[in-house]
Amino acid sequence: MMMKMLLALALSLVCSVSGASATQWPNGAKAAVVLTYDDALESQLDHAVPALDAAGFKATFFLAGVKLADVERWRAAAAEGHELANHTIFHPCPASSSSSDRRYTSEAYTPESMLKEIEQQNVLLTALDGKPTHGFASPCGQTMAGGDDYLEALRTAKLVTYVRGVYTSPDDLRADVGRIDPMHVPSRGFPEGVAGAQLIDFAKQAEAGGGMAVYLFHGVGGDYLQVSDAAHRQLIAWLAVHRNEVWVTTLQGALDWAKAHPSPSR
Repeated sequence: MMMKMLLALALSLVCSVSGASATQWPNGAKAAVVLTYDDALESQLDHAVPALDAAGFKATFFLAGVKLADVERWRAAAAEGHELANHTIFHPCPASSSSSDRRYTSEAYTPESMLKEIEQQNVLLTALDGKPTHGFASPCGQTMAGGDDYLEALRTAKLVTYVRGVYTSPDDLRADVGRIDPMHVPSRGFPEGVAGAQLIDFAKQAEAGGGMAVYLFHGVGGDYLQVSDAAHRQLIAWLAVHRNEVWVTTLQGALDWAKAHPSPSR
């Protein structure tokens, strides 16, 4: 009998610690969902932004290669409360995964030139949204320039408020988000042809774990690496119905909230 009582007590302590480790999201929400979109694509302006605005949601757009014709549309998106963030100017990726000009492959850069380009992109972003600081997503999910990793140099330079990566583990969906290293923020991308149900399942996993699900999108109903407009709208509709359980916000907004509201276990 005594052994059973001790076991029950131990289990209750484990459960209480596990529950307390989750971030305490606003208004009793069980999890946060962050929708991020890379590369400043026109399909995002044509399809994603209108769907988000109709639902009253704000998202994060990592801009690279901004077209002059789209400048005012991005400025309008920022005015509506969407987060504009840094994705460099020329989006340098490894030569093995890029068909672009060799001058704009990551091998052609140095950490110093990469940081300079990030700094210059910040100037454009401030011209668009008026904000002095911005987050960052590493091009192609890697932080190498000329064979050297520039991430710690970027941290020291304080040019960006966070760095979004491209990988999510199950543990990330249960994490105390306030404890995440802001230079290693996980996210999950999805293959072309992904169904709306699969997109929704990622949010459900975060809801069950109490953490944060960061989606990584490129094209929406167009461009490349695209999710269909229908699947994207299905996700938005599910999030709208469950807005009391799942808090949809920008990446900077989620990180700022988690830092300002540490979990009871800390």
